Amino acid sequence: MTPARRRADATENRARIIEAARAEIAGDTDIRLNAVAQRAGVGQGTLYRHFPTRADLLAEVYRADVEDLVATAATLLERHDPLTALRAWFDRVAEYAQVKRGVFAALEVATSEDLSADSLGPIGDAVTLLLDAGRVAGEIRPDVDARDVIILIGYLSRLDAAEFDARARHLLGIVLDGLRARG
Repeated sequence: MTPARRRADATENRARIIEAARAEIAGDTDIRLNAVAQRAGVGQGTLYRHFPTRADLLAEVYRADVEDLVATAATLLERHDPLTALRAWFDRVAEYAQVKRGVFAALEVATSEDLSADSLGPIGDAVTLLLDAGRVAGEIRPDVDARDVIILIGYLSRLDAAEFDARARHLLGIVLDGLRARG
């Protein structure tokens, strides 16, 4: 087996492990690493080579979701008008918040604070991209900025699991209505 092939396999294993961990978090915040390894189709040794601790794995799930959330903003603007893009991005935010809630529940407080601080810059940039496009189109109020939106949507990670499905997207719709330009 060539070194390049091993590296491709390692990359694929890593991606499967992250996806398996994300799925496990969605089902239960008390994830077991052996269940993640089994779901990913890898041995425990492979999992531990990529993620020596549970915290390492959960942090990577969180970081991967932040990267995906940020990248989604530009993609949505290429395909939709700004208000529709923002609405679709808020749908993605709801999915992200569900994982974030699970990750934060599973990680120690100090680690989650570090992760949260690391994500505000890129997420703020994505929100700014969406808001600016909406303002240019006359659909978004001129007096809101990314920090306003981040504060407003921050509640999603604090919703109880029992009410998340019933409330998250409804509340994001209320936020979206508040962001709309009047007149």
